[in-house]
Amino acid sequence: MQLKDALRSALARLEKNHVGSPRMNAEVLLMFVLGCDRAYLYAHPERELTPGEQARYDEALEQRARGVPSQYITGHQEFWGLDFIVGPAVLIPRPETEHLVEAVLELCKTIEHPRIADVGTGSGCVALALSSELPGAELHATEISEDALEIARANAARLQLASRVTFHHTDLLQGLSGEFDVVASNPPYVGESEYDKVQLEVRKFEPRCAVFAGPQGMDIIRRLVPQANHVLRPGGFLAMEIGFSQESSVRDILRDWAEVRVVPDLQGIPRVVVARK
Repeated sequence: MQLKDALRSALARLEKNHVGSPRMNAEVLLMFVLGCDRAYLYAHPERELTPGEQARYDEALEQRARGVPSQYITGHQEFWGLDFIVGPAVLIPRPETEHLVEAVLELCKTIEHPRIADVGTGSGCVALALSSELPGAELHATEISEDALEIARANAARLQLASRVTFHHTDLLQGLSGEFDVVASNPPYVGESEYDKVQLEVRKFEPRCAVFAGPQGMDIIRRLVPQANHVLRPGGFLAMEIGFSQESSVRDILRDWAEVRVVPDLQGIPRVVVARK
């Protein structure tokens, strides 16, 4: 089958199975199978797929039609311009989380050698993005899942940032010593009560412990705030990604902190809360 026909067939298949952004998914999966970029797809429409390539493409499409995220099929996701390995053990990095990275970088502008803790690092995307921008920083990344931590360490090695980040297998901030300038986190913040509203591919394939946090999604945040307060130096900052309806609840938890502000995303939705000890 020619490349253009394979794409046309894939598009129809994904549309039939109600997969969002079917053309993008068809192209991403074909680029993955062929090991090429998008320009190659458009430059070689008459290129014949080998039987092996066709079989691998069919298998990838079958997985995507079942709801498996394309990132888990390809094993990769871009974040902050960096290529991250991902798998079912970690939450897929989202573009919205780049607002958390931006907020932390802004906080560190006047700190020569900031000491930063990334809580619940998952794939390591936040810690490694920060490390790539702050070569003078001391980064610590915590994760309760050993499988996730293995992926984070692999990403650090691939990106040649392993010497800049210390990984800890622990729950939130337990066991970390010394004072930090910044505690950053993209914690699980979706409520169990919202389960039916979450995308099928998220609730079916992404790690539940990285998505849901109790009935209202606040359980981890309630535990993290006092721990962050304990490890932060006076005047230090906590920066957290939050859910779209959680600003009021989070502000209430942070009512005794010196300063609290919320950073919206590009749609104006409250996305990151920054609090000063």
